[in-house]
Amino acid sequence: MIISEDTTMNEKSRSFRVFWMAAIVGGLIWHMHGMGAQAAETIDPAGKSIHIRFSTWHVPAGADVKNLWIPMLEEMKRRSGGRITYTMYAGGALGKGPDHYDIIRTGLSDMGYATLTWTPGRFPLSDVLSAPVTCPAKWKGVEAGMAMYDRILHREFTDVKVLHINNCVMAHLWTTRKVATLADLKGLKIRSPGGLQTRAIQALGATPVFMPLGDVYLSMETGVIDGVVTCPALVKAFKLGEVARYGVPISFGCVAEGLFVNRDFWERVPDDLKPVIASVGRDAYKIAGIFNEAWYADIMKDFRTDMEITELPPAEKARWNARFKEMLTAWAEELEAGGLPAKTTLAGFKEELHKVGVDFAACPY
Repeated sequence: MIISEDTTMNEKSRSFRVFWMAAIVGGLIWHMHGMGAQAAETIDPAGKSIHIRFSTWHVPAGADVKNLWIPMLEEMKRRSGGRITYTMYAGGALGKGPDHYDIIRTGLSDMGYATLTWTPGRFPLSDVLSAPVTCPAKWKGVEAGMAMYDRILHREFTDVKVLHINNCVMAHLWTTRKVATLADLKGLKIRSPGGLQTRAIQALGATPVFMPLGDVYLSMETGVIDGVVTCPALVKAFKLGEVARYGVPISFGCVAEGLFVNRDFWERVPDDLKPVIASVGRDAYKIAGIFNEAWYADIMKDFRTDMEITELPPAEKARWNARFKEMLTAWAEELEAGGLPAKTTLAGFKEELHKVGVDFAACPY
């Protein structure tokens, strides 16, 4: 379906309902054209244009697509004087969630967002970004993630152009039964996105279950699983608050993710437009003003209306973090045995997080 910017608000509202249904049956192709804006002084208004096929697994009607990716692409268009245009492929339009890195790498799309944690073992050191840190703002995750990219993680991304990598907004535990202590977790089946969160769930005594987020609602509703570890944005996007009656806002960290560009496409981008794409892509969260501390506070406040949120007492929280620390120690030793510098990577990540005011109490180094 094609939507132009002169579509009326009522038409857009109806269209988003259509988009949601389209995502359920396989995804969305959302073509946006847009009004140009005055170009920056360094941009040649008569230069070659470039069209971006953008892919993401995020649901079409969710906040990521509407309030992050479209504003980001529109900003690229604005700064380029209209020379950058785009087509949005959201949901399952081009493939399943774990496929999205390869969708970009192979050129099925030109640029897109991919969750690295969903392909276990492929980005072993980048799993550090999914460690249990207390990060309520994605822009901070980008700053720390890109600092780690410059330090060491670049070696895992030789086949794409990286605009940014990040550790997402911290994930919490959402369950169908109340959890207030480690003992309450024993035997529970908890959906994990993979990576270090799988190990974190195991460390707390629960059983991790990997499944696509789209399957979580029914699985919780029918008792196949007892809960999920995920970030507040996805609880809202996938309506998991309808089946999760309880929440524990201790941080499990979150998935390692990133914004990537196909290398062949990048070579075709006019030289004067490359800085536009690189700058806007790096600062996407700041530009959109979403997934920051204020957003986190608001969404958690909303959840408290319908869910019972259990804040762990300091002593209990320390017990959970002690388990996380043991888990990270074991993870680092496994990677070190395979020749990867996981200990210095963890220590470096802690340093970079500290620079942006993010706590990493579970770090063992």
